[in-house]
Amino acid sequence: MARPLPDAFAPVPLDPLTAPAPEYGTGALSDVIPAAVAGFAIPGMPATGLVLEPADRVCVFLVDGLGWELLLRHPEQAPYLTSLLGTSRGGTGRPLTAGFPATTATSLASVGTGLPPGAHGLAGYTTLNPDTGQLMNQLRWQPWTSPGVWQPHPTVFRLADAAGIATCQVSSPDFEHTPLTKVALSGGTFLGRLTGEERVDLAAERLAAADRALVYTYYSELDAMGHRHGVGSDAWRGQLAMVDRLVRRLAERLPPRAVLYVTADHGMIDIPFDEESRIDFDEDWELRAGVAVLGGEGRARHVYAVPGAASDVFAVWSEVLGDRMWVADREQAVRAGWFGPEPERRVLARIGDVVAVARDDMAIVAARSEPGESKMVGLHGSLAPVEQLVPLLEVRS
Repeated sequence: MARPLPDAFAPVPLDPLTAPAPEYGTGALSDVIPAAVAGFAIPGMPATGLVLEPADRVCVFLVDGLGWELLLRHPEQAPYLTSLLGTSRGGTGRPLTAGFPATTATSLASVGTGLPPGAHGLAGYTTLNPDTGQLMNQLRWQPWTSPGVWQPHPTVFRLADAAGIATCQVSSPDFEHTPLTKVALSGGTFLGRLTGEERVDLAAERLAAADRALVYTYYSELDAMGHRHGVGSDAWRGQLAMVDRLVRRLAERLPPRAVLYVTADHGMIDIPFDEESRIDFDEDWELRAGVAVLGGEGRARHVYAVPGAASDVFAVWSEVLGDRMWVADREQAVRAGWFGPEPERRVLARIGDVVAVARDDMAIVAARSEPGESKMVGLHGSLAPVEQLVPLLEVRS
């Protein structure tokens, strides 16, 4: 990989305190359900400054990987979704910030608890478990740890169910008993259905079955196509067209006094397979020096140093990568608000000694230790708008 020029000619490192932090409390993914059900006056529901018009029946449809910028680029594949965009297109849609990192486990926990990552604690794809010294994969929940200890806050669905709101999640049967579902999406009734069509039809039925309802449904196939083939592929565009049909199908089946919100957990970017764009940590002696454990993912790395080496690791990562990535130490990342306004004490040690976030079209991969992730075409996790901005689209009956 190319190394920095001599000091007199070296590019100025990016200042992590100027990175575009998520808009927690006013315009982040964690604000959606608390704002959507504010009219129900549910005890214990997290507060938010996001204001949404009340409705008796609320449905949230989360499409994995449907970034705002990606949607804007593909009006032909998504004519119905495009019709729901901002006022210049006749709709009321707007972008939200996903939260940091912009990755599925973190975002689903934010949606399901109404809290930023610094509160719910799922602060990355993989983060260090300070009690064991091992990396914890929070999507696959490996190695296993007690879900209620790792994420102790009640979900918005549990709060709604306890308040007498008819509450359910309609998703793939594979997700019903996972620890991630338990800590992020449980409460009320889980209804597993295999196909997207079955899910949206059942979501509409459940909305109509109660005077006050909160229904969540989920579609993951768009994200899978992006990882496998890239967001520039025909396969991804085909899945986007499927999402467009599913959203329209659900919108057309809304019962009276209902609202549908369409959103996503993150966007995505295709990263070229070359040495400049994909820096291999496993082969880079400079980046490995002083590092005990590499966490996170290619576009948003948690770097855990051996004892006493944190400042040296920060210095090297800043020098080597600082003109292409926002490189922060833990204190800077917290002060910049990346994980929310006031991360809880139990969460702080899960954050890397160094946090490196891609601004440019590049990633820190690990071909030997993370072979599957390193082969993915489409990646996400960063604070960059293509990953960070997600839609909030609205349909009312």
